[in-house]
Amino acid sequence: MNTLYLDIFSGLSGDMLIGAMLDLGVEFRTLEWELKKLNAEGYHLHAVRRHKSSIEGVKFDVHLDSDCSSPSADHSHAHPHSHPHPHPHPSQSTPGAAVDRDFADITKLIRNSTLSPWVQEKSLAVFRRIAVAEGKIHGLPPEKVHFHEVGALDSIVDIVGACVCLDLLRRPRVLASPVVEGTGWVNCAHGRFPIPTTATLEILGARGIPLTQCEEPHELVTPTGAALLAEFAESFAPMQNLIATRVGYGLGTRENRTRPNVVRAVLGESGSTGGPDWEIDTIAVLETNLDDVSGELLGHFVESTLKAGALDVFHTPIQMKKNRPGVLLTVLCPPADADRFTERLLRHTSAFGVRRSVLERRKLRRELVRVKTEFGEIPVKLGWLDGERIQAAPEFDVCRDKAVQAGVPVMAVFEAARLALAEIGPTATA
Repeated sequence: MNTLYLDIFSGLSGDMLIGAMLDLGVEFRTLEWELKKLNAEGYHLHAVRRHKSSIEGVKFDVHLDSDCSSPSADHSHAHPHSHPHPHPHPSQSTPGAAVDRDFADITKLIRNSTLSPWVQEKSLAVFRRIAVAEGKIHGLPPEKVHFHEVGALDSIVDIVGACVCLDLLRRPRVLASPVVEGTGWVNCAHGRFPIPTTATLEILGARGIPLTQCEEPHELVTPTGAALLAEFAESFAPMQNLIATRVGYGLGTRENRTRPNVVRAVLGESGSTGGPDWEIDTIAVLETNLDDVSGELLGHFVESTLKAGALDVFHTPIQMKKNRPGVLLTVLCPPADADRFTERLLRHTSAFGVRRSVLERRKLRRELVRVKTEFGEIPVKLGWLDGERIQAAPEFDVCRDKAVQAGVPVMAVFEAARLALAEIGPTATA
Protein backbone atom coordinates (compact mmCIF):
# COMPACT_ATOMS: atom_id res chain seq x y z
CA MET A 1 0.00 0.00 0.00
CA ASN A 2 1.15 3.54 -0.81
CA THR A 3 2.58 4.85 2.49
CA LEU A 4 4.26 8.09 3.57
CA TYR A 5 6.34 7.86 6.74
CA LEU A 6 7.37 11.17 8.36
CA ASP A 7 10.54 10.95 10.41
CA ILE A 8 10.03 14.02 12.59
CA PHE A 9 13.12 13.73 14.81
CA SER A 10 13.51 17.50 14.42
CA GLY A 11 9.84 18.46 14.62
CA LEU A 12 7.60 19.65 11.82
CA SER A 13 6.25 22.82 10.24
CA GLY A 14 4.07 23.26 7.18
CA ASP A 15 6.84 24.55 4.94
CA MET A 16 9.19 21.70 5.92
CA LEU A 17 6.51 19.12 5.07
CA ILE A 18 5.91 20.67 1.65
CA GLY A 19 9.67 20.82 1.02
CA ALA A 20 9.97 17.12 1.81
CA MET A 21 7.15 16.22 -0.57
CA LEU A 22 8.68 18.35 -3.31
CA ASP A 23 11.90 16.40 -2.77
CA LEU A 24 9.88 13.19 -3.12
CA GLY A 25 8.86 14.22 -6.62
CA VAL A 26 5.85 16.54 -6.40
CA GLU A 27 6.23 18.99 -9.29
CA PHE A 28 6.72 22.53 -8.04
CA ARG A 29 4.89 24.06 -11.00
CA THR A 30 1.94 21.71 -10.44
CA LEU A 31 1.77 22.75 -6.77
CA GLU A 32 1.94 26.40 -7.83
CA TRP A 33 -0.82 25.89 -10.37
CA GLU A 34 -3.09 24.13 -7.87
CA LEU A 35 -2.60 26.85 -5.26
CA LYS A 36 -3.69 29.48 -7.77
CA LYS A 37 -7.14 27.89 -7.47
CA LEU A 38 -7.39 29.55 -4.05
CA ASN A 39 -7.81 32.85 -5.90
CA ALA A 40 -5.66 34.50 -3.23
CA GLU A 41 -3.21 37.20 -4.27
CA GLY A 42 -0.26 38.85 -2.60
CA TYR A 43 2.22 36.00 -2.36
CA HIS A 44 4.68 33.96 -4.40
CA LEU A 45 6.37 30.63 -3.81
CA HIS A 46 10.06 29.80 -3.54
CA ALA A 47 11.64 26.34 -3.53
CA VAL A 48 15.38 25.77 -3.69
CA ARG A 49 17.73 22.83 -3.17
CA ARG A 50 20.12 23.41 -0.28
CA HIS A 51 22.14 21.61 2.35
CA LYS A 52 21.40 21.48 6.05
CA SER A 53 24.00 19.72 8.21
CA SER A 54 25.41 18.16 4.98
CA ILE A 55 21.94 16.80 4.06
CA GLU A 56 20.59 17.94 0.70
CA GLY A 57 16.89 18.69 0.48
CA VAL A 58 14.34 21.30 -0.54
CA LYS A 59 13.72 24.58 1.28
CA PHE A 60 10.19 25.78 0.57
CA ASP A 61 8.89 29.25 1.42
CA VAL A 62 5.83 31.39 0.89
CA HIS A 63 6.78 35.06 0.41
CA LEU A 64 4.28 37.85 0.85
CA ASP A 65 4.58 40.49 -1.85
CA SER A 66 4.44 43.21 0.79
CA ASP A 67 7.69 41.89 2.27
CA CYS A 68 9.56 41.63 -1.04
CA SER A 69 12.68 43.77 -1.16
CA SER A 70 12.36 44.06 -4.95
CA PRO A 71 8.65 44.25 -5.79
CA SER A 72 9.33 44.37 -9.48
CA ALA A 73 11.06 41.00 -9.51
CA ASP A 74 9.09 38.22 -11.15
CA HIS A 75 9.04 35.19 -8.84
CA SER A 76 5.82 33.72 -10.16
CA HIS A 77 7.59 30.76 -11.72
CA ALA A 78 10.03 29.79 -8.98
CA HIS A 79 11.84 26.47 -9.42
CA PRO A 80 13.48 24.14 -6.87
CA HIS A 81 16.90 25.11 -8.24
CA SER A 82 16.53 28.87 -7.96
CA HIS A 83 16.48 31.71 -5.41
CA PRO A 84 19.23 30.57 -3.01
CA HIS A 85 18.58 33.18 -0.29
CA PRO A 86 17.41 32.67 3.29
CA HIS A 87 13.82 33.17 4.42
CA PRO A 88 12.19 33.30 7.87
CA HIS A 89 10.83 30.25 9.66
CA PRO A 90 7.02 30.15 9.49
CA SER A 91 6.69 30.32 13.25
CA GLN A 92 8.57 33.62 13.39
CA SER A 93 6.58 36.82 13.05
CA THR A 94 6.95 38.46 9.66
CA PRO A 95 6.00 42.10 9.10
CA GLY A 96 2.75 42.32 7.24
CA ALA A 97 2.04 38.60 7.63
CA ALA A 98 -0.14 38.58 10.75
CA VAL A 99 -3.63 39.17 9.35
CA ASP A 100 -6.55 38.22 11.58
CA ARG A 101 -9.03 35.89 9.90
CA ASP A 102 -11.71 33.86 11.59
CA PHE A 103 -12.74 30.32 10.70
CA ALA A 104 -15.62 31.61 8.57
CA ASP A 105 -13.22 33.75 6.50
CA ILE A 106 -10.93 30.81 5.82
CA THR A 107 -13.86 28.48 5.11
CA LYS A 108 -15.24 30.95 2.57
CA LEU A 109 -11.83 31.32 0.90
CA ILE A 110 -11.39 27.55 0.54
CA ARG A 111 -15.02 26.73 -0.36
CA ASN A 112 -15.05 29.41 -3.07
CA SER A 113 -11.90 27.97 -4.65
CA THR A 114 -11.72 25.41 -7.45
CA LEU A 115 -9.49 23.09 -5.43
CA SER A 116 -10.49 19.42 -5.47
CA PRO A 117 -13.18 18.41 -2.94
CA TRP A 118 -10.66 16.25 -1.08
CA VAL A 119 -8.17 19.12 -0.71
CA GLN A 120 -10.96 21.44 0.44
CA GLU A 121 -12.24 18.98 3.04
CA LYS A 122 -8.79 18.15 4.40
CA SER A 123 -7.62 21.78 4.48
CA LEU A 124 -10.71 22.79 6.45
CA ALA A 125 -10.27 19.80 8.77
CA VAL A 126 -6.74 20.99 9.61
CA PHE A 127 -7.98 24.53 10.26
CA ARG A 128 -10.83 23.15 12.35
CA ARG A 129 -8.34 21.42 14.66
CA ILE A 130 -6.55 24.74 15.15
CA ALA A 131 -9.85 26.58 15.72
CA VAL A 132 -10.94 24.06 18.37
CA ALA A 133 -7.58 24.37 20.14
CA GLU A 134 -7.59 28.18 20.06
CA GLY A 135 -11.22 28.22 21.17
CA LYS A 136 -10.37 26.10 24.20
CA ILE A 137 -7.45 28.39 25.08
CA HIS A 138 -9.51 31.60 24.83
CA GLY A 139 -12.86 30.25 26.02
CA LEU A 140 -14.57 30.74 22.66
CA PRO A 141 -16.53 28.46 20.33
CA PRO A 142 -14.38 27.42 17.34
CA GLU A 143 -16.38 29.51 14.85
CA LYS A 144 -15.66 32.67 16.89
CA VAL A 145 -11.89 32.18 16.94
CA HIS A 146 -9.74 34.75 15.17
CA PHE A 147 -6.54 33.27 13.82
CA HIS A 148 -3.38 35.31 14.16
CA GLU A 149 -0.17 33.75 12.82
CA VAL A 150 -2.09 30.81 11.32
CA GLY A 151 -4.57 33.21 9.71
CA ALA A 152 -1.82 34.89 7.70
CA LEU A 153 -1.73 34.20 4.00
CA ASP A 154 1.60 32.36 4.13
CA SER A 155 0.28 29.92 6.75
CA ILE A 156 -2.93 29.37 4.78
CA VAL A 157 -0.86 28.51 1.72
CA ASP A 158 1.31 26.16 3.84
CA ILE A 159 -1.73 24.19 5.05
CA VAL A 160 -3.55 24.06 1.72
CA GLY A 161 -0.26 23.37 -0.09
CA ALA A 162 0.49 20.38 2.16
CA CYS A 163 -2.96 18.93 1.38
CA VAL A 164 -2.38 19.53 -2.35
CA CYS A 165 0.97 17.70 -2.17
CA LEU A 166 -0.61 14.71 -0.43
CA ASP A 167 -3.29 14.66 -3.12
CA LEU A 168 -0.59 14.73 -5.82
CA LEU A 169 1.17 11.81 -4.09
CA ARG A 170 -2.11 9.83 -4.49
CA ARG A 171 -3.21 10.34 -0.88
CA PRO A 172 -0.86 7.89 0.82
CA ARG A 173 -1.43 6.37 4.21
CA VAL A 174 0.54 8.67 6.57
CA LEU A 175 2.55 7.34 9.49
CA ALA A 176 5.00 9.24 11.70
CA SER A 177 7.73 8.77 14.25
CA PRO A 178 7.13 9.91 17.86
CA VAL A 179 6.70 13.67 18.19
CA VAL A 180 9.74 15.52 19.56
CA GLU A 181 9.60 19.16 20.68
CA GLY A 182 12.27 21.56 21.92
CA THR A 183 12.43 23.77 25.01
CA GLY A 184 12.69 27.49 25.71
CA TRP A 185 10.42 30.36 24.77
CA VAL A 186 8.70 31.69 21.65
CA ASN A 187 7.26 35.11 20.80
CA CYS A 188 3.76 34.93 19.33
CA ALA A 189 0.67 37.12 18.94
CA HIS A 190 -0.31 36.51 22.58
CA GLY A 191 3.11 37.41 23.99
CA ARG A 192 6.04 35.32 25.18
CA PHE A 193 5.17 31.69 25.89
CA PRO A 194 7.14 28.58 26.83
CA ILE A 195 7.69 25.79 24.35
CA PRO A 196 5.63 23.82 23.49
CA THR A 197 3.13 26.57 22.73
CA THR A 198 -0.38 26.31 24.11
CA ALA A 199 -1.89 25.76 20.64
CA THR A 200 0.54 22.94 19.82
CA LEU A 201 -0.20 21.26 23.16
CA GLU A 202 -3.95 21.52 22.71
CA ILE A 203 -3.90 20.20 19.12
CA LEU A 204 -1.74 17.19 19.96
CA GLY A 205 -3.56 16.53 23.23
CA ALA A 206 -6.99 16.55 21.59
CA ARG A 207 -5.85 13.78 19.26
CA GLY A 208 -4.12 11.89 22.08
CA ILE A 209 -0.64 12.24 20.53
CA PRO A 210 2.23 11.84 23.03
CA LEU A 211 4.85 14.62 23.07
CA THR A 212 8.43 14.36 24.31
CA GLN A 213 10.73 17.34 24.80
CA CYS A 214 14.42 17.24 23.96
CA GLU A 215 17.35 19.49 24.82
CA GLU A 216 17.09 21.57 21.62
CA PRO A 217 16.46 25.20 22.81
CA HIS A 218 14.04 26.11 20.01
CA GLU A 219 10.48 25.44 18.86
CA LEU A 220 10.49 22.33 16.66
CA VAL A 221 6.76 21.66 16.21
CA THR A 222 4.65 24.60 15.04
CA PRO A 223 0.86 24.68 15.52
CA THR A 224 0.52 24.19 11.77
CA GLY A 225 2.80 21.15 11.89
CA ALA A 226 0.88 19.76 14.87
CA ALA A 227 -2.48 20.17 13.11
CA LEU A 228 -1.22 18.45 9.95
CA LEU A 229 0.09 15.54 12.02
CA ALA A 230 -3.15 15.29 14.00
CA GLU A 231 -5.24 15.20 10.83
CA PHE A 232 -3.19 12.84 8.66
CA ALA A 233 -0.88 10.61 10.74
CA GLU A 234 -2.46 7.30 11.77
CA SER A 235 0.20 6.35 14.32
CA PHE A 236 3.44 7.57 15.88
CA ALA A 237 6.01 4.79 16.11
CA PRO A 238 9.21 3.50 14.47
CA MET A 239 9.03 2.25 10.87
CA GLN A 240 7.70 -1.27 10.46
CA ASN A 241 7.48 -3.40 7.28
CA LEU A 242 8.02 -0.39 5.02
CA ILE A 243 9.80 -0.81 1.68
CA ALA A 244 11.26 2.63 0.90
CA THR A 245 11.02 3.62 -2.76
CA ARG A 246 11.85 7.32 -2.36
CA VAL A 247 13.27 9.48 0.44
CA GLY A 248 12.88 13.25 0.58
CA TYR A 249 14.13 15.95 2.94
CA GLY A 250 12.36 19.19 3.81
CA LEU A 251 14.67 21.83 5.26
CA GLY A 252 14.01 24.39 7.97
CA THR A 253 15.77 27.74 8.29
CA ARG A 254 17.27 27.61 11.75
CA GLU A 255 20.63 25.96 12.53
CA ASN A 256 19.78 23.65 15.42
CA ARG A 257 22.34 22.82 18.06
CA THR A 258 21.60 19.14 18.63
CA ARG A 259 20.09 17.79 15.37
CA PRO A 260 19.73 18.76 11.71
CA ASN A 261 16.74 21.02 11.09
CA VAL A 262 15.11 18.71 8.55
CA VAL A 263 12.15 16.36 8.24
CA ARG A 264 12.73 13.08 6.43
CA ALA A 265 9.82 11.76 4.40
CA VAL A 266 9.89 8.14 3.25
CA LEU A 267 7.53 7.15 0.47
CA GLY A 268 7.11 3.42 0.00
CA GLU A 269 4.95 0.34 0.09
CA SER A 270 3.81 -1.74 3.02
CA GLY A 271 5.74 -4.98 3.43
CA SER A 272 2.78 -7.13 2.38
CA THR A 273 2.24 -6.51 -1.33
CA GLY A 274 0.48 -8.25 -4.19
CA GLY A 275 -3.11 -7.89 -2.97
CA PRO A 276 -5.80 -5.34 -3.80
CA ASP A 277 -4.96 -1.67 -3.32
CA TRP A 278 -7.26 -1.28 -0.34
CA GLU A 279 -6.20 1.00 2.48
CA ILE A 280 -4.88 -0.54 5.70
CA ASP A 281 -5.04 0.98 9.15
CA THR A 282 -5.53 -0.07 12.76
CA ILE A 283 -8.45 0.57 15.09
CA ALA A 284 -8.94 0.06 18.80
CA VAL A 285 -11.93 -2.08 19.83
CA LEU A 286 -13.23 -1.34 23.35
CA GLU A 287 -15.81 -3.70 24.87
CA THR A 288 -17.64 -4.14 28.12
CA ASN A 289 -20.53 -6.41 29.24
CA LEU A 290 -23.40 -4.67 31.05
CA ASP A 291 -26.48 -6.13 32.73
CA ASP A 292 -27.62 -3.16 34.80
CA VAL A 293 -27.89 -0.26 32.36
CA SER A 294 -31.11 1.32 31.08
CA GLY A 295 -32.02 1.78 27.45
CA GLU A 296 -32.13 5.57 27.94
CA LEU A 297 -28.55 5.59 29.24
CA LEU A 298 -27.36 3.38 26.38
CA GLY A 299 -28.98 5.62 23.79
CA HIS A 300 -27.43 8.74 25.30
CA PHE A 301 -24.01 7.10 25.53
CA VAL A 302 -24.07 6.04 21.86
CA GLU A 303 -25.12 9.49 20.64
CA SER A 304 -22.71 11.48 22.82
CA THR A 305 -19.75 9.17 22.17
CA LEU A 306 -20.20 9.40 18.41
CA LYS A 307 -20.23 13.19 18.76
CA ALA A 308 -17.03 12.91 20.82
CA GLY A 309 -15.23 11.41 17.81
CA ALA A 310 -15.63 7.63 18.04
CA LEU A 311 -15.59 5.80 14.72
CA ASP A 312 -18.61 3.70 15.74
CA VAL A 313 -20.57 2.77 18.86
CA PHE A 314 -23.07 -0.08 19.13
CA HIS A 315 -24.55 -2.57 21.60
CA THR A 316 -25.43 -6.22 21.09
CA PRO A 317 -27.83 -8.39 23.16
CA ILE A 318 -25.95 -11.13 25.04
CA GLN A 319 -26.64 -13.66 27.77
CA MET A 320 -24.51 -13.17 30.86
CA LYS A 321 -23.79 -15.33 33.91
CA LYS A 322 -26.73 -16.66 35.92
CA ASN A 323 -28.71 -16.48 32.67
CA ARG A 324 -29.15 -12.72 33.01
CA PRO A 325 -29.84 -10.77 29.80
CA GLY A 326 -27.32 -8.05 29.08
CA VAL A 327 -25.63 -6.03 26.34
CA LEU A 328 -22.15 -6.00 24.87
CA LEU A 329 -21.27 -2.30 24.47
CA THR A 330 -18.59 -1.70 21.82
CA VAL A 331 -16.68 1.44 20.87
CA LEU A 332 -14.43 1.63 17.78
CA CYS A 333 -11.85 4.42 17.76
CA PRO A 334 -8.32 5.29 16.57
CA PRO A 335 -5.68 3.64 18.80
CA ALA A 336 -4.45 7.07 19.86
CA ASP A 337 -7.91 7.79 21.34
CA ALA A 338 -8.30 4.46 23.16
CA ASP A 339 -7.46 5.81 26.62
CA ARG A 340 -9.88 8.71 26.23
CA PHE A 341 -12.79 6.47 25.24
CA THR A 342 -11.89 3.83 27.85
CA GLU A 343 -12.22 6.53 30.50
CA ARG A 344 -15.51 7.59 28.95
CA LEU A 345 -16.87 4.03 29.20
CA LEU A 346 -15.87 3.82 32.87
CA ARG A 347 -17.26 7.23 33.78
CA HIS A 348 -20.53 7.22 31.83
CA THR A 349 -21.72 3.62 32.13
CA SER A 350 -21.92 1.07 34.94
CA ALA A 351 -18.80 -0.75 33.64
CA PHE A 352 -16.13 -1.89 36.11
CA GLY A 353 -13.70 -2.86 33.37
CA VAL A 354 -13.09 -2.47 29.63
CA ARG A 355 -11.50 -5.00 27.29
CA ARG A 356 -9.25 -3.53 24.63
CA SER A 357 -7.81 -4.94 21.40
CA VAL A 358 -6.14 -3.34 18.40
CA LEU A 359 -7.13 -4.81 15.04
CA GLU A 360 -5.87 -4.27 11.51
CA ARG A 361 -8.53 -3.03 9.12
CA ARG A 362 -8.87 -3.17 5.31
CA LYS A 363 -11.01 -0.47 3.74
CA LEU A 364 -11.82 1.12 0.42
CA ARG A 365 -10.00 4.27 -0.58
CA ARG A 366 -12.51 6.99 0.11
CA GLU A 367 -13.28 10.20 -1.74
CA LEU A 368 -15.89 12.86 -1.03
CA VAL A 369 -17.40 14.62 -4.05
CA ARG A 370 -20.25 17.10 -4.35
CA VAL A 371 -22.84 16.70 -7.08
CA LYS A 372 -25.43 19.23 -8.23
CA THR A 373 -29.06 18.10 -8.33
CA GLU A 374 -32.45 19.75 -8.70
CA PHE A 375 -32.63 19.70 -4.89
CA GLY A 376 -29.25 21.42 -4.45
CA GLU A 377 -25.68 20.25 -3.88
CA ILE A 378 -25.33 16.78 -2.32
CA PRO A 379 -22.06 15.35 -0.91
CA VAL A 380 -21.44 11.74 -1.96
CA LYS A 381 -18.90 9.38 -0.38
CA LEU A 382 -17.14 7.17 -2.94
CA GLY A 383 -15.25 3.91 -2.36
CA TRP A 384 -12.45 2.83 -4.73
CA LEU A 385 -10.66 -0.52 -5.13
CA ASP A 386 -7.99 -1.22 -7.77
CA GLY A 387 -8.97 1.89 -9.70
CA GLU A 388 -12.68 0.94 -9.80
CA ARG A 389 -15.40 2.85 -8.02
CA ILE A 390 -17.43 0.15 -6.29
CA GLN A 391 -19.40 2.15 -3.70
CA ALA A 392 -21.28 5.45 -3.78
CA ALA A 393 -23.20 6.70 -0.75
CA PRO A 394 -24.97 10.10 -0.71
CA GLU A 395 -24.76 11.71 2.74
CA PHE A 396 -28.05 10.76 4.40
CA ASP A 397 -28.43 13.82 6.65
CA VAL A 398 -28.09 16.20 3.70
CA CYS A 399 -30.52 14.14 1.58
CA ARG A 400 -33.02 14.06 4.44
CA ASP A 401 -32.86 17.83 4.92
CA LYS A 402 -33.20 18.47 1.17
CA ALA A 403 -36.16 16.09 1.02
CA VAL A 404 -37.92 17.89 3.87
CA GLN A 405 -37.36 21.25 2.19
CA ALA A 406 -38.69 19.99 -1.15
CA GLY A 407 -41.53 17.90 0.30
CA VAL A 408 -40.40 14.73 -1.48
CA PRO A 409 -39.31 11.25 -0.30
CA VAL A 410 -35.69 10.90 0.78
CA MET A 411 -35.16 8.24 -1.89
CA ALA A 412 -36.01 10.80 -4.58
CA VAL A 413 -33.05 12.90 -3.44
CA PHE A 414 -30.86 9.79 -3.21
CA GLU A 415 -31.72 8.85 -6.78
CA ALA A 416 -31.08 12.39 -8.05
CA ALA A 417 -27.62 12.32 -6.44
CA ARG A 418 -26.82 8.94 -8.02
CA LEU A 419 -27.92 10.14 -11.47
CA ALA A 420 -25.82 13.30 -11.13
CA LEU A 421 -22.83 11.19 -10.10
CA ALA A 422 -23.23 8.92 -13.13
CA GLU A 423 -22.89 11.94 -15.40
CA ILE A 424 -19.45 12.91 -14.07
CA GLY A 425 -17.69 9.56 -13.89
CA PRO A 426 -17.90 5.77 -13.95
CA THR A 427 -21.10 4.34 -12.52
CA ALA A 428 -20.66 2.88 -9.04
CA THR A 429 -21.62 -0.75 -8.49
CA ALA A 430 -22.88 -1.90 -5.12
